[in-house]
Amino acid sequence: MSIKLDAAQTVIERARAQAVAIGVPMNVAVVDGGGHLVAFARMDGAILGSIEIALAKAKTSVLFNGPSENLWEFCKPGGPAPATEYTNGGLIPYAGGLPLHDDNGTLIGAIGVSGGMPAQDGEVARIALGKEAR
Repeated sequence: MSIKLDAAQTVIERARAQAVAIGVPMNVAVVDGGGHLVAFARMDGAILGSIEIALAKAKTSVLFNGPSENLWEFCKPGGPAPATEYTNGGLIPYAGGLPLHDDNGTLIGAIGVSGGMPAQDGEVARIALGKEAR
């Protein structure tokens, strides 16, 4: 099962509202369980280079079924799997990518957010999924 378009668009709108609230234009991507794009929004003024980063964060999150920043522990210098970020067509080991699960805990997609500092991207992604900002 994968996220449906209506649900993906709801996630995008929540992300957009939070990005407006913090005053940072963002790029927001929602992918299905296979990492394929379902919905995308580029806010006015969002950094163009962040388009691909948002997509890569979502893909990273869905491929590893966890927050994109968790990959950093593996690929950082001295980590157990350096250069992992260069696999799978390019991954992003920074905050802003989160997996989406259905009510049964099945992975159905992921969100990727980029345009601010990593902490801002992560905050917007968490709010978009209805999780409290940490």
